[in-house]
Amino acid sequence: MGIPLIQQYRVARYIVSRKLRGEKRYPLVLMLEPLFQCNLACAGCGKIDYPKDILQQRLSVEAAIAAVEECGAPMVSIPGGEPLIHKDMPRIVEGIVARKRFVYLCTNALLLAKHIDEYRPSPYLTFSIHLDGNRERHDESVCQEGVFDKAVAAIRLARSKGFRVTVNCTLFQQEDPDDVAGFFDLAMTLGVEGITVSPGYSYQHAPRQDVFLGRNGSKTLFREIFKRGRQRGARWSFNHSSLFLDFLAGNQAYQCTPWSTPTYNIFGWQRPCYLLTGEGYAESFRSLMEDTAWERYGVGRNPLCNNCMAHCGYEGTAVDDAFAHPLKALWRSINGPRLEGPMAPDLPVVYEEPSLKAPALTEVKIPLSEVRASANREGRRVSGA
Repeated sequence: MGIPLIQQYRVARYIVSRKLRGEKRYPLVLMLEPLFQCNLACAGCGKIDYPKDILQQRLSVEAAIAAVEECGAPMVSIPGGEPLIHKDMPRIVEGIVARKRFVYLCTNALLLAKHIDEYRPSPYLTFSIHLDGNRERHDESVCQEGVFDKAVAAIRLARSKGFRVTVNCTLFQQEDPDDVAGFFDLAMTLGVEGITVSPGYSYQHAPRQDVFLGRNGSKTLFREIFKRGRQRGARWSFNHSSLFLDFLAGNQAYQCTPWSTPTYNIFGWQRPCYLLTGEGYAESFRSLMEDTAWERYGVGRNPLCNNCMAHCGYEGTAVDDAFAHPLKALWRSINGPRLEGPMAPDLPVVYEEPSLKAPALTEVKIPLSEVRASANREGRRVSGA
């Protein structure tokens, strides 16, 4: 079981309460992005291609906690950039844990040994360590040798100190199913709670565009990986719902529910999701939920969304389906994803434009003066490096 029972219970109770209120859109995971700066430059990352003055900005502790309160989601994922660069990250995590929200602190682990004693083990805190495969594959993905070994050492260190740890794995082109299955085997020997896995999103600003999987390629790859696990009787734990894994294997025709994972960063509430940049920002969470043209986003609705199968877009859909069809979810939990037979048909294309080009990040750059002015209006603080 990749997700502890206390977390399953609290999240389920939260979902039931929202459904009883008749809410059609509600957040499950807040993507709290406190900075864009990173100490790596990965081939498939489109998050660090900002001007220097933006990369040097940080969300304050007060702004981060205010976003958690405003959103109300039971889980908070803290990506980046590299969150451990942020000097106030221990205070941010402490404040979220004190509010009994489940925090996933996402890190490449290069700085974890240096900072780990600034954190305390808690059932509400998980270090989510970025590993995209075995040594050769991961170091190639992050474009730097030696990172895999440091990340594995950090996992062992965190586990020895009693921390919850998961592995965050993104898969790209030319993955070998046997190698991925072998990596999943290795991850289980490290004592991690589970693996978070999804195909890489094709950021238009990523340094390389030839690394991303297409939608059909993703489904085929996951079927082959899961077949390897079934053949060898592997007991892999995933930090996902059973129906999301079935979706990855091509068996569910899900539409994205981007509101289930809203993003807050130094610019405000990002429309519509963590992965799409250049779509604008809302000044409040309420405005994000009520004023965003959600019908413009998703498979068949927007060409920028067509190859996305990332968990931040579809895990919420799968969880909602599980509540609507609990027997189906239970069956998949017991038997695993279906690995033979036809895949679910793709959703129809309803947009008219032949293509949409995302503006360059420099084109959507928000002047620092406007960031600070907006922050002052909202009573939050944006600090420098």
